[in-house]
Amino acid sequence: MKDRLVTLIGGGGFAGRYVAQALLKAGARVRIAQRDPRGAWFLKPLGGLGQTQFVAADVRRPDTLARAVAGADAVVNLAGVFGSAMDDVNADGAGNAARAAAAAGAQAFVQISAIGADPESPSAYGRSKGEGEAQVRAAFPNATVLRPSLMFGQEDAFVNRFAAIAARAPVVPVLKGGTRIQPVFVADVAAAIVRALAAPQTFGGQTLELGGPEVLSFTQFNRWLVEAIGSSKPVAELPDFVGAGLATLGFLPGAPITWDQWLMLQQDNVAASDGLGALGVTPTPLGAVAPAWLVRFRKHGRFSGSRQAA
Repeated sequence: MKDRLVTLIGGGGFAGRYVAQALLKAGARVRIAQRDPRGAWFLKPLGGLGQTQFVAADVRRPDTLARAVAGADAVVNLAGVFGSAMDDVNADGAGNAARAAAAAGAQAFVQISAIGADPESPSAYGRSKGEGEAQVRAAFPNATVLRPSLMFGQEDAFVNRFAAIAARAPVVPVLKGGTRIQPVFVADVAAAIVRALAAPQTFGGQTLELGGPEVLSFTQFNRWLVEAIGSSKPVAELPDFVGAGLATLGFLPGAPITWDQWLMLQQDNVAASDGLGALGVTPTPLGAVAPAWLVRFRKHGRFSGSRQAA
């Protein structure tokens, strides 16, 4: 990867910051492309002089993508959203990014999708991701599509969200407690992206699913979280009619779950194959890294004992 120019579309986001660091460490030149590049300026000190570039781009506007990928050896599309813009960003935006990369002569393209991506998915998110994959394949047949499970890391909106609930609630509520997940460390996903970019002749054209070393039900995950924050609060699985009722109110501000998220919970989020292994990445267990930042959810912070925050 040394001296190759890689454009990261959405490079200042949660996963993007880890991908940027991994690429900079590998000696690549990194161009961060997002709607407001100022949001990614915190990455400047991580690279050498001239190693990091920033450009304004929007996957919904092909004209901005053309200059973002000009001269790039490889392109990674990390852009993705929930909500009303899913078709514009997750589907058409992915196609725009792949078409721009192909027109610019990029040698490799990596599309970050999601487990459950399927044009026939019952959820709008799953459909948009599946349609995005199809558009990428049509525009850049040798693209590598990576489908991570739920990603965790210090800045995530996954583990931290549930930890905050566990810290506040007297009883920890769980929707669809039997649904299985396979949380994957965001730094492992970043390492997988670098491996895919380094060997497009090997991984080009493939779709790889990325999961961590543990498969947990949502109930098991929440019980682990309760223990990790030093609590002994009970974990209660809510019946489906409660979850469906809450989901129907998902259009309201501050609602705990949307209808589309409820539909996604009906299916396991588990990798069908060992994508990390195929890419030569050893998965990191949740318990190996998460407790270091979950300490802030303990009642007495880092001074808390294993059960003091009950």
